[in-house]
Amino acid sequence: MQELFFRFLIGGLVVSFFAAFGDILKPKSFAGLFGAAPSIGLATLALTISSQGRVYASVEARSMMAGATAFLLYACLSSRLMMQLRWSAAKAAIFALVIWFLTSFSLWFALLR
Repeated sequence: MQELFFRFLIGGLVVSFFAAFGDILKPKSFAGLFGAAPSIGLATLALTISSQGRVYASVEARSMMAGATAFLLYACLSSRLMMQLRWSAAKAAIFALVIWFLTSFSLWFALLR
């Protein structure tokens, strides 16, 4: 119960900090970028370090970086397919999702297993 409380507390504080930081930047669309994934990832790593240790947290951090790389490829590919090739959002998302899966599995197989 105590760990759950700290998870909510740290997660909420980090999300609030990044949301406030993103709100300062221009354009305002950066607020969403800084309010979600980075703050949750940092809060999760802080809690992992305190409960599991630094070695385990380093493995988790590498996994997060591999996932972020695969997601970056997904986002770039899906936006390019929709903007330049005029694909529908569903078609572009499904195709890019397959590429995301292949990329994340390849990174896991090459670097993380």
